[in-house]
Amino acid sequence: MITDRRQAFNTGFSEAQYQSYIAQLERVCGTEIAFRICETPLFIPAEFEQKLYSTAQDIVAQCMSDRVLAHSDGAFPEGRIFPNETAKPEFLAVDFAVVNEQDGSPGLRLIELQGFPTLFGWQERFGATALEHYQLDGLRHLPAEMTSESYRMHLASAILGDHPPEETVLLEVDPWSQKTLPDFLITRDMLGIPIVDVTTVEKSGRELYYRSEDGRRHCIRRIYNRAILDEIQSRDIAVPFSFEDELDVEWAPHPNWFFRLSKHSIPYLDHPAVPESLFLDQLDELPHQLERWVLKPLHSFAGSGVIVGPRREDIERIPNERRKDFILQERIEYAPILDTPEGGTMVELRAMLLWTEEEPRPVNILVRTGRGKMMGVDYNKNLTWVGTTCCLIEE
Repeated sequence: MITDRRQAFNTGFSEAQYQSYIAQLERVCGTEIAFRICETPLFIPAEFEQKLYSTAQDIVAQCMSDRVLAHSDGAFPEGRIFPNETAKPEFLAVDFAVVNEQDGSPGLRLIELQGFPTLFGWQERFGATALEHYQLDGLRHLPAEMTSESYRMHLASAILGDHPPEETVLLEVDPWSQKTLPDFLITRDMLGIPIVDVTTVEKSGRELYYRSEDGRRHCIRRIYNRAILDEIQSRDIAVPFSFEDELDVEWAPHPNWFFRLSKHSIPYLDHPAVPESLFLDQLDELPHQLERWVLKPLHSFAGSGVIVGPRREDIERIPNERRKDFILQERIEYAPILDTPEGGTMVELRAMLLWTEEEPRPVNILVRTGRGKMMGVDYNKNLTWVGTTCCLIEE
């Protein structure tokens, strides 16, 4: 998007420098990185950063309106709504494809949203490391007026609330085997909270406990929840407590927000950045040109089950009683806006917001790049100049 910076970076690139960059990132997070890091950051002007953040805020505001929330009970699988819901999610992720508008300018189209954490620890260190390693001046990786320390303070407020780190846990399913482990380790080191496998939690009455490395038992007062219920259920993982239990614990975020702000919200939204989206069970007949649509299951994670350009038989094999769990979304034409030595590359931007004050605060941007049919790893195997990266904004 910033032509002179892009040309200068591409011209000065070397494979040795890239490998050194990966090594530095692995030193920063303290583990091997299991997902592909793109060779380059994404450079954007401040005006586009503000467009991304304001669009994300507009969409979140609609999702939290009485009009849209009134429909959100239908987002819960089997109608399972969990007790002691909070007034709002502390964490928000809103994903957009970057497209070409009719006038040729870069635009945004909503792909996904979730009232759930994303890589808040990792992404801050990622951007800071890119600036340092590539010695890039006149750019920033955080919103204007925000520093790495103020970012840490905002994140601490969202994760810890009013509790000390030793009473707060980062909770996940088998965290040490997750590809997101770099984020867990950075968050632990940034805030001093323990990483806890959900299967090792101990329950006594209304209280939950974890064991520290020295074997001592600690009461859990607040949970930074990274455990996805769909994963627990699909893998039939035995958990020592139920998310439906009445517990003396605070959730950050409460499990209900994973469902209330999700793909289920999209058909109710009215915004130029929102593609047409339809509940499958509400269609009297299918669109004639299915190749222009994407079939998405509501209850899935990491893009599983998504079919781009579904065939009629793909839809017909879904039982009628399960069609309420799918949407058809207008297919979006990503623009190959990232100029690389391998050709134009498509970009997806995740606006990352924290909500501990009156309004949600944008704090970072996660970038995914690809040249395949979709952004996922399976569609970009054996390619270079693709993968996840950071967004650097021209000051």
